Amino acid sequence: MTDHDAHGHCAFEGCCGRRRSSVRLIDARMPELARCLTLFQYVQAVTGGPVARIDQAGSYAAPSLRGEAFAVHPGSIALRVDGDGVTSAVVARDEDTGAVALRLLDPDGRTVHQGRLLSEGDRLLTGLVGTLDAGVPAARPSAAPEVPAWENGDQLAQLDAILTDGGIARRAAFDGYRGEHRPIDAGVLPAVLDHVCSVGLPIGVAVFAPAAMQACGGRVHVTDRTVGGRVFAAIAQSSVEIDLAGVRSCHLVRSTAAHGPTSALELDDEDGRCVAVITQFGIVGEDVHAAWEHLTASLPAA
Repeated sequence: MTDHDAHGHCAFEGCCGRRRSSVRLIDARMPELARCLTLFQYVQAVTGGPVARIDQAGSYAAPSLRGEAFAVHPGSIALRVDGDGVTSAVVARDEDTGAVALRLLDPDGRTVHQGRLLSEGDRLLTGLVGTLDAGVPAARPSAAPEVPAWENGDQLAQLDAILTDGGIARRAAFDGYRGEHRPIDAGVLPAVLDHVCSVGLPIGVAVFAPAAMQACGGRVHVTDRTVGGRVFAAIAQSSVEIDLAGVRSCHLVRSTAAHGPTSALELDDEDGRCVAVITQFGIVGEDVHAAWEHLTASLPAA
């Protein structure tokens, strides 16, 4: 078990021998995991890797498994996991600072999601979290409903196909997708974010790590871009960061959602894994949906 994320980066202040930390293994199965996450009131939740990252402070909505219903609610942390890919979870306390974080881990012990507990009350609540004996895995994987095929599936089926393996198998077979799709120039992303910010058009963003997806939705309050090509956007209560230099390709994919066919911008990294999706989630105003579709239709091809 390591204290690093799926891309080898330090995921928790206190690993790598710099600080002393204590770790407790907890149950990563649903609904036990959902009860644990929703217990805490004020968390800094982080999902992603070197190319895309989402960071949101707040409380967890009940997390969902691949195949279940999914919604993004204002002010709540929306987390979706692949039960087969999240095999363990730990609560780690930094003995020097008192900082406490809950981490979801893949079979190799890499962190795929972290929730850092920001209040003393929440840190005290970790004593109520059920534990497992060290080194003992969950007795069975989390059971999930059957996942619809993405080839003719709706927006959620596309997201779940990405959640399984980063969407590599889906992208390799994308000629079989029955909806509209086309490659677009990833370099227009900063202009897209600047535009939706300036006109007040809300958007939804999902960021992926292996076996985990965290999503947010709302208006873009501010955008920024560094000389090196890192793009930042403050969306509702979340912060999203994308390294354009690490984005190999971008695809515009239309799939059925609450208001009918809805466009999504899917960003792939150098390994062909989808790291982020920008779209509209759930029920939004018809004017919002129309404005988003008008914007995406105008984007230039790659």
